[in-house]
Amino acid sequence: MSKISRRHFVGSTGAGLAAAAAVPLRAQDQKSGASGADAPLPPVPRTTVKFKVNGADQSLEIEDRWTLVEVLRDHIGLTGTKIGCDRSECGACTVLIDGKPMYSCTQLAVWMDGRSIQTVEGLSTNGQLDPLQQAFIDHDAPQCGFCTSGQLMAAKALLNRNPHPTRDEIRSAMTGNLCRCSNYNHYVEAVWAAGGTPLNAAPKATGGGGGAL
Repeated sequence: MSKISRRHFVGSTGAGLAAAAAVPLRAQDQKSGASGADAPLPPVPRTTVKFKVNGADQSLEIEDRWTLVEVLRDHIGLTGTKIGCDRSECGACTVLIDGKPMYSCTQLAVWMDGRSIQTVEGLSTNGQLDPLQQAFIDHDAPQCGFCTSGQLMAAKALLNRNPHPTRDEIRSAMTGNLCRCSNYNHYVEAVWAAGGTPLNAAPKATGGGGGAL
């Protein structure tokens, strides 16, 4: 009885698997009369959508597979909205859709028909910064700046519904926005200041002997 080496067994098995895998492809090519490389790809569906971006009407014919962040950046030219993780984890692409903060990297643009969108470019008015933007500057909130537009939009949504949030409310509202520079405390202080809450306010000490917490 002849011995079969491990190398011979692996090589012959791999060749057999490759041949078996190729059979359906060849049969399919013969049936269609063309190779897969020569077959034309079906056209990508396109839809015309109408929506508002920063108060301006937009009407675009777009591919159904495009995400909102792609349309904003590549087809409208609003590059303030950043693409970070591209899977709804970092918050860099946050915009307001009908006033609610949403990740634009996983919102299809065709879903925006008839809706209103606000990006970071829509915060300033006639060249004047929004008070929230100014507070970010005053409190050194941006570091590398990549996450800043998403942080601004999440904070703007919070202040729109709650003009004077507490620190805990700010932290809760901005949990979904990651900062690669870990500058979270400055972001919280900036939003707190924009809400008109004194930064030096501290809870009064209770009981005897202790100072302010």
